[in-house]
Amino acid sequence: MLCAAFALAATSSGCIVTSDLPDPALDVPAAYKAAGNPATADDKPPSLDWWRGFRSRELTILMEEAQTVNLDIAAAVARIRQADALAQTAGAALLPSVTGGFSGSRSRSSSNTGVVTSGSAIGRGEVTNHSATLSASYEIDFWGKNRDALLAAEETANANRFDRDVVALTTLASVANAYFTVIASQDRIAIATRNIASAQRIYDAIKARVDAGTGSDLDLAQQESVLANQKASVPPLRQALAQNSNVLATLVSRPPERMRLRGGTLGAIALPRVTPGLPSELLTQRPDIRRQESDLASATANVGSARAQFFPSIQLTASGGYQSAALAALFTPQSAFFNMAAGLTQPIFDAGRIQANFDLMQARQDEMLQTYRKTVISAFSDVDTALTTLKEANERVRLQRIVVTSSRRAFELSERQLRAGTADIVTVLNTQLTLFQAEDSLAQYQLARLLAVVTLYQALGGGWSPGVPPRITEGAADAL
Repeated sequence: MLCAAFALAATSSGCIVTSDLPDPALDVPAAYKAAGNPATADDKPPSLDWWRGFRSRELTILMEEAQTVNLDIAAAVARIRQADALAQTAGAALLPSVTGGFSGSRSRSSSNTGVVTSGSAIGRGEVTNHSATLSASYEIDFWGKNRDALLAAEETANANRFDRDVVALTTLASVANAYFTVIASQDRIAIATRNIASAQRIYDAIKARVDAGTGSDLDLAQQESVLANQKASVPPLRQALAQNSNVLATLVSRPPERMRLRGGTLGAIALPRVTPGLPSELLTQRPDIRRQESDLASATANVGSARAQFFPSIQLTASGGYQSAALAALFTPQSAFFNMAAGLTQPIFDAGRIQANFDLMQARQDEMLQTYRKTVISAFSDVDTALTTLKEANERVRLQRIVVTSSRRAFELSERQLRAGTADIVTVLNTQLTLFQAEDSLAQYQLARLLAVVTLYQALGGGWSPGVPPRITEGAADAL
């Protein structure tokens, strides 16, 4: 893809020589290390609406709304318009500059400036002049300086389009993460509420034994501590719920007071199957890679433009029109005039300014090349890390479910034995604490797994598709 962009640059400007095109020297692996099974033809990159794989209607609504009204995306779209305007300005140098004008003047000389003859002043009078002109100037772009400058501006505009996709992808990932965190907070609050009810039952059972003289105040105090700890765990969860709800409100450009979330449970969220595809596909899937690619192409075009400044510039000018003292006779053949000129300017001595600018452009090109390489390598690393994280998250959830099942069974047995008067209070305390922690950990692990899926989508480039212009919906255009 990078080579194709450089080939386009070379054919477009005509002055970017082969030495201007850097070799990216990329080591693209054949498959991801953490992918497990090798990629097949059925393994495709994520679809444009990848969030629908979670099968949450509320999440889908939030995602679509964020694409329409998110202020970061709107600012990125405005930057695209700015870059397009700059590209149009750069392209104006390739066309002649034509101006037209009309002027009229009337002057009167002083009698003291006239020639005095026989005591009388002559030469005093009023002079009227009218003129209509049309002038044009054009610089012959023989060395491709202006064409390369235009190409650099166009590649910068393309970079801003890819940057818009980077912002959109980050925004959508943030919406998904915040929404899943809200649901996880709701789940954890529900778990804490159930645990409080369970702890209250145990407390009541121990208190009954104390009242009957078969239990000790120490047992009651220990259970009271367990109950208090469970109640104390609820406020932080409510705070996290409110904070993430406010984050969602910001992402969809709403005040917190107008944010209404139904939420749900983590168990109702489907876990989509994400296929990473081939590492080579990442070069066209990730918008940040394409952005760096456009920046590098722009820097290469700037090198060609800077080189052209060493050579002569050829300027053509022409002007013509009509000039007459009488307005009625202005547009007559006798009042016509014209002039044409051609000039050549060759830099001879500029104290190294042109050479310094050329060196600057080459250094910037090298910077963009190294940044491009790093972005590609980091992208491969991001995908591999996300695949490993998701794999381990799945295993952790599987094992934690076994822990929860065993802990719940142990707690139920200890509670029945407590009511039968055959259970050791220490055993009851341990089993209920183990269950409470296991259930809460399972909710956190389920959240971590969902976040890992979102991270993998983001590492793969989300739903961005090469060749598709920035996805500005009609609603987004109206909002702007």
